[in-house]
Amino acid sequence: MGSSSAYACALQGIGSELVLVDMNEPLAQAQAEDILHATPFTAAMPVRAGRYEQLDHAGIVMIAAGANQKPGETRLDLLKRNADILGTIIPQILKAAPDAILLLASNPVDIMTHMAASIAASHGVPRGRVIGSGTILDTARFRARLAQHLAVSSHSVHAHVLGEHGDSEVLHWSGAMVSNLPLADFSSQMERPVTPAFKNEMDEAVRRAAYRIIQGKSATWYGIGAGMARLAQAILRDERAVFTCSAYHDTVEGIGPVTLSLPAIVSAGGIEKTLYPQLDEAESRALKHSADVLRMAIDSIGF
Repeated sequence: MGSSSAYACALQGIGSELVLVDMNEPLAQAQAEDILHATPFTAAMPVRAGRYEQLDHAGIVMIAAGANQKPGETRLDLLKRNADILGTIIPQILKAAPDAILLLASNPVDIMTHMAASIAASHGVPRGRVIGSGTILDTARFRARLAQHLAVSSHSVHAHVLGEHGDSEVLHWSGAMVSNLPLADFSSQMERPVTPAFKNEMDEAVRRAAYRIIQGKSATWYGIGAGMARLAQAILRDERAVFTCSAYHDTVEGIGPVTLSLPAIVSAGGIEKTLYPQLDEAESRALKHSADVLRMAIDSIGF
């Protein structure tokens, strides 16, 4: 995920310099050199490997460190294996780059983001400067598949996935729009109905996407790499764009404190404001369940 995020940034010219840090220094060096060789075809920028001290004055630090998810393993199964890794690297990052915005993609990303925000807070970093990739990828999967069904560009589909980046995530069907039309109206005019059976099929396809990809090639990296680059772009350009990214919340549907994905305005300072969408009764129950799943996992590690 880390090298794919860096590659996506290089392809789009996001940032002025890329530094790759890894425990396996030869791997970091090889990835940096390979990405550097792409820059004559894309945006010219320095790309190099380094250690934590080379992150000095970095504006954004992307964190993708952690063990890979294994076939059949849920993201929550990764919790204890990745907790120690994160607890080691966050202080080193903040020592080198105390003013950086931290973007996390390590799984289980909601819990890793909660931990990172707590660790960073002890170093004086506001929670809004610690952002998890959350459900930006799930939202992209939802939009892409819905666009296929409706025979329209995914850029015209506005639909979110909320809650956990994982098995309890919530597809926000009641708020889905295509252009300025409610989903039901658009699908009717296109004669491409969105039936309960189709919703169940879509829900399963989006929720299980990572498992299918992991079974086929051991890990996911292209989609999340593009998502991380897009978050970085929004921060660097101070876009105030809305993303379903993972962040700390005092309470969600009566459960809290908890870290999960809701629509949030992302600007140069990190998360500027969280938005709470209108949900139907079933979605509210599902989001409460998702928050409860994450809160119990967070409790299990003492945060």
